[in-house]
Amino acid sequence: MPDVYVTLASTFRFEPERVKGSRFLADLSPAETPDQAAGFVERIRAEFPDATHHCYAWRLGMDGMQTRANDDGEPGGSAGRPILAQIEGHGVTGVVAVVTRYFGGTKLGVGGLMRAYGGAAGQALDRAPLEERAITERWEVRFPYACSGAVEGVLHGLGLQLERGQYGSQVQGEVSVARSQAAEFARQIADRTAGKGIARPLGI
Repeated sequence: MPDVYVTLASTFRFEPERVKGSRFLADLSPAETPDQAAGFVERIRAEFPDATHHCYAWRLGMDGMQTRANDDGEPGGSAGRPILAQIEGHGVTGVVAVVTRYFGGTKLGVGGLMRAYGGAAGQALDRAPLEERAITERWEVRFPYACSGAVEGVLHGLGLQLERGQYGSQVQGEVSVARSQAAEFARQIADRTAGKGIARPLGI
């Protein structure tokens, strides 16, 4: 499995050439949750309230498994799916794409719409600022309070931070670890605490 994923570095807008008089604007934004993605769609709707359609798609999560596509009144499968196909084809996740259309007076047909919507999204993604990020996993770590110094040394050495820490005679917390360093993290916790500390994955 890969250790990194590609996502959008910042919001981006691109307007390609008109298609038979219809104007298309492609807006891209990073998004981590469906609520964030939906919020961006509504923001674009509010910015262009007189547009004919606001078709969109999103792909979320480090694994890119959360997807949605919406045709916003265009013929089924003619807009949202082509936009999503471009996102997937570019290997990008954590992104929402909205393609806004101002009807130019000439119908494009389903094939023409697919090319126009997918093309606008694809051209935007070709130009948008992308970045790689490490795929992380959530790990739970438990250790005796007496081992706190040793565990802090491991965390500091790997550039990690204990989150949701609960302190008592036993300390429990969570750590976000890059997939590529997870095995080393678990090994060092066990070694530095002489087996008294336990690190186990909670899932991605």
